Amino acid sequence: MERIYFDNAATTSLDPVVLEVMMPYLTEKFGNPSSIYSYGRETRMAVETARKSVAKLLNANPAEIFFTSGGTESSNMAIHAAIRDLGCRHIITSKIEHHAVTHTVEHLNCLDDIKVSYVKILPDGHVDMEDLEILLAATVEKTLVTLMHANNEIGNMLDLHAVGNLCKLYNAIFHSDTVQTVGHFPLDLRNTPIHFITGAAHKFHGPKGVGIIYINENVRIKPFVHGGSQERNMRAGTENIYGIVGFAKALELATSAYEKESAYIGTLKYYMHEQLKQNIPGVNFNGDVLGQSLYTVLSVSFPKTEKSEMILFNLDINKICASGGSACTSGADAGSHVIRTINNNPNQITVRFSFSKYNTKEEIDKVVNKLKELM
Repeated sequence: MERIYFDNAATTSLDPVVLEVMMPYLTEKFGNPSSIYSYGRETRMAVETARKSVAKLLNANPAEIFFTSGGTESSNMAIHAAIRDLGCRHIITSKIEHHAVTHTVEHLNCLDDIKVSYVKILPDGHVDMEDLEILLAATVEKTLVTLMHANNEIGNMLDLHAVGNLCKLYNAIFHSDTVQTVGHFPLDLRNTPIHFITGAAHKFHGPKGVGIIYINENVRIKPFVHGGSQERNMRAGTENIYGIVGFAKALELATSAYEKESAYIGTLKYYMHEQLKQNIPGVNFNGDVLGQSLYTVLSVSFPKTEKSEMILFNLDINKICASGGSACTSGADAGSHVIRTINNNPNQITVRFSFSKYNTKEEIDKVVNKLKELM
């Protein structure tokens, strides 16, 4: 059996077209963009062209886009800046954020005189908007709200405009981890009330190790990484040229094919949902699966048995790649903080299946048949 890859929310394969545009910058176009001779100017030009392209695709100003090493660095940068430079003394976040956010918030909470509040999560995995307003209304300190756009484990989506407008009303800073949605969902930043968003190329068939942070033009912050004057003095270190070029190309491809690909991938998600319901007794789903949810992610809970406890291991042996909750936590499986928050049922085993344009219904049939054997 060929390998079946259903873990696209963890990372995606590199699109061959993206690799093609990256290759010259891995070979003959190797100049340092900070150098003044033509070799350097050529790579400087590539970075600035990529920035303009990304800004246009997200409807932002090129001066608002900064390239980083990925979503984790970008979220760290935004959260630290809100505390250090923008005067926030209170952070409102949730218990189901990615660790790039939760661990940063915990770190700052230990170091600094910062108050942290956790907004309630509804049983379907959505943020309780009434509770968010109560928390904002009750605070006197300048507040940072950091809530993700689409959850990486259950796929639930936040209404960025509703949260952004609340933040505007209460004069709060709004950061959203949009790592699962940049490249998967159209964003119009010029018309979204938000201060910071983040993205990572490897979530939409670009290379690993390159990301962006969008910093709204009305926000003034200091660098997170110190050293050289790269990224307009905002992020020191020689630029990852081929990564940046790859990011821009991957985003361009994803944006131009959004309608077609999102519809196709969505049918895969709903097809697997139906097939599992029909074929696996006692199966459950986490989050708002058929509602406000990202079309790429399906979080499934199977009844706990001796067999199902080994489910990921057995899928792996059968060349099927999926993850238990979040795949960004490697090594010892401490269980998922997201699933614990919304569905703390010790009699269920959770597996996340996530899809891309390269997956097929035939693969889903094979996986469902294999699950029937393994349960």
